Amino acid sequence: MTRVDGRVERGNRTRQSVLRRAVDIASVEGLEALSVGRLAGELELSKSGVFALFGSKQELQLATVREASRIYVAEVLEPASKAVAGVARLRRLCEAWLDYSQRRVFPGGCFFYGVMAEFDAREGPVHDALVEAQRAWMSQLESCAEEGRAAGELSADTDSAQLAFELVALMETANAMSVLYDEVGPYDRARRGIASRLRPAATDPSSALHLP
Repeated sequence: MTRVDGRVERGNRTRQSVLRRAVDIASVEGLEALSVGRLAGELELSKSGVFALFGSKQELQLATVREASRIYVAEVLEPASKAVAGVARLRRLCEAWLDYSQRRVFPGGCFFYGVMAEFDAREGPVHDALVEAQRAWMSQLESCAEEGRAAGELSADTDSAQLAFELVALMETANAMSVLYDEVGPYDRARRGIASRLRPAATDPSSALHLP
């Protein structure tokens, strides 16, 4: 039994190291750049062993998206969940996202920003997994805005979906410009833009002046 458990543990460690390398590659070069042979070569593993972990290129891509989602939750959603529900959490989500992108948790910036452009016009399981991840993120922002509106922190006529859309547009533009130009300035512009967007919607404008 100990020997079997040891094999399982080694397999889990190998899978984790493969996926960590896979998300880094995909964030820069896209999911289509992934291959069993490349990952096996870079990590000095047997090609057959890596193939046995995933079985197909599509499953490798899906597993990579799932791993990126796990990291995203840990880096963005979990820290923000500690903030008070409503505007405070909405602002914290925005700051956590900008920080995640600026720190290059993935070397290509936001993992999902890059790979969504690669799969947005396609069909299939990978496209669907990316849609699900993006919808979950938008839903988080919309829910925080709705909670803020219900609590009287945002004006009663606030369109939560529109607000979430505009905040994401600011964050993703900052990510794209920072990666392209290798500059941090776009993040400061995004922070100012987010505050400017929240200020007129907030019943207490001072609450939107600064991100935590």
